[in-house]
Amino acid sequence: MDEMTATVANFAPIILMVLIFYFLLYRPQKKAQEARSEMLGGLKVGNRVITVGGIYGTIVSLTDEVVTLNIAEKVDIEVARHAINGVAEDKVSLNK
Repeated sequence: MDEMTATVANFAPIILMVLIFYFLLYRPQKKAQEARSEMLGGLKVGNRVITVGGIYGTIVSLTDEVVTLNIAEKVDIEVARHAINGVAEDKVSLNK
């Protein structure tokens, strides 16, 4: 019994470190990836978005790989779908 207790005591710090890494690193990162995938999957024409580069635009068309954004009057650009950082919440109009 003493030998088993000593073995468990030797592995306790390693087990504790694994649990800390799981709850502080892996789990939050996994949740963030799931939220991003859900956001990218939920994009639709008319959504106002911001790209990773900071460009605001309204989605004009989209495919599995490419999103066409209207960024100004008569100015459309194509960006990769994964370059969309998020859906913009503000109500600033593009065409003034």
